[in-house]
Amino acid sequence: MQRLGLFGGAFDPVHLAHLLVAQAAIEELALDRLFFIPASQSPFKKDSHPAPAEMRLRWLRLALAGKTNCAVDDQEIRRGGVSYTVETVRDYAKRFPHAKLFYLIGADNVPTLNKWAEPGELAKRVEFAVIPRLSKKPIDFPKPFHGIVLKGFPLEISSSEIRARIKAGLPIEPLVPPFVAQAIRDDGIYL
Repeated sequence: MQRLGLFGGAFDPVHLAHLLVAQAAIEELALDRLFFIPASQSPFKKDSHPAPAEMRLRWLRLALAGKTNCAVDDQEIRRGGVSYTVETVRDYAKRFPHAKLFYLIGADNVPTLNKWAEPGELAKRVEFAVIPRLSKKPIDFPKPFHGIVLKGFPLEISSSEIRARIKAGLPIEPLVPPFVAQAIRDDGIYL
């Protein structure tokens, strides 16, 4: 049975913690492939204005260059509007009917799972793989959800921190892949 990971998020911008989470998921879940799925618009952050989709897609492709077990899936951006995980999961279940699907989420999102669109269907179709935080608080899945907690690589980096560093004129090279840092500078975004 094929084992596929789905990693959704704004990736605004993609950073090294995203890549470390991906590597941990690939290793710990024995994934055949991991798909990075940038959201068009988060239903929980409707007032946010992420960087343009074409930039976020290009940065992801730069960050994943040469990683044959990872891919970028732009379906949520192509759909436009608010991105609902259940729609993406349905697509994967249809395209890969015999695959085991894992959905990567941050530990801070676990308590909100019942607020996601069609939570019952999500709980049936995917197993959640939780990205731990440094605090290592116990993670309890709300019913009917189930999942596992990755050991991962404990590293706290946030996209909002990177955007703030850019705005302040501080370097971001230690936090994002070099080609992504250069592309962000070239794009003149977050200033």
